Amino acid sequence: MRRHLAAGLMTALLIAACGSINAHYDRSKTHHRPDGFSNSDASVRIGQFPWYEILWRRTRGDFRPSEEPPGGYARFAAEWTTAVNLEKLQNPGTDPQITWLGHAGILLQVAGQNLLIDPQLSDHAGPLRLLSAKRRVPAPLTAAQLPKIDRVLISHNHYDHLDEDTLLALKAAGQQPIYMVPLGLKAWFDARGLGPVIEMDWWDRQQLGPLTFTLTPAQHWSKRTLFDTNTSLWGGFHVEVQGQPQPAWRFLYTGDTGYSGDFKDIRRRLGPVDLLAVPVGAYEPRDFMAPQHTNPVDAVQILLDLEAAQAIGVHWGTFELTQERFDRPPVDVRAALAAKNLPETRLWMFKHGETRSLCEQTEVRSNPK
Repeated sequence: MRRHLAAGLMTALLIAACGSINAHYDRSKTHHRPDGFSNSDASVRIGQFPWYEILWRRTRGDFRPSEEPPGGYARFAAEWTTAVNLEKLQNPGTDPQITWLGHAGILLQVAGQNLLIDPQLSDHAGPLRLLSAKRRVPAPLTAAQLPKIDRVLISHNHYDHLDEDTLLALKAAGQQPIYMVPLGLKAWFDARGLGPVIEMDWWDRQQLGPLTFTLTPAQHWSKRTLFDTNTSLWGGFHVEVQGQPQPAWRFLYTGDTGYSGDFKDIRRRLGPVDLLAVPVGAYEPRDFMAPQHTNPVDAVQILLDLEAAQAIGVHWGTFELTQERFDRPPVDVRAALAAKNLPETRLWMFKHGETRSLCEQTEVRSNPK
């Protein structure tokens, strides 16, 4: 019996070890490793947290708000939710249009294409309900209420960004989008019958009519099981719309990220950004979150680094993930903008379910600082 148990354990370990080999490894790329991927700054290693540190932090409350917002979560949800204009989603018009679906989920409608980014419509984010972040603001719509989706963009393999139930509900609703994912994630989609799938490395480009998609670097990490830390890549998505004779219109979704030099590099390579979707939540305590999650001060600096004409704050006010109170990000965003002498309107804080059409930006871009 012991021999059988030992053999079984050894087999499981071998399978895990073999599964950790990076089939995409390219030694000429500094963010590639034989067993996975790293950040642009290789000294910033995130994800290899010892189990006892995570347990200690969970026990002391690092992964849930220190207190409820004034009036409780029901009042917060009522104040920060609006009814989705389903008619507007089905008929978006000619200007780029963006809808916040809660947390990091975005519907971007541009150039006749409906792009769904990191959709998470479930009531929890995690492998098991007891070990998951609880959703405190209900999803503003269901997968069945979405318009026809052309492409789904997934930034990385964390449960609050890659949600199996949401994607399967999308499939059950008859949607057949193309999935665009970072390297190492195609097998996950193939195993669930989701596809077609396009895997991308940082700076890879894909063309769809007038749209050009580029996977951009971010400072983060990936993990879904005990054995797959950083075995798949992470990043953001840059979408450029070529207009004739008008100049190109550019959108960037950063994905989850800490502040880094990646954003000045993105500006240098791809040009200034017309619309930026940047995380402004899940940032406390800073000793743990700073390398992997931007706070509002970081988000405003990214806006400046990219010379973004307009930004929208995401990754906040939906799931219980970190210590800051749900109503804190909007306050901190206003303070961060004021510190840089920027108007409050430069970084929008949407309500869950809110949609805005984006006419041609006339605001003069700031110089990066």
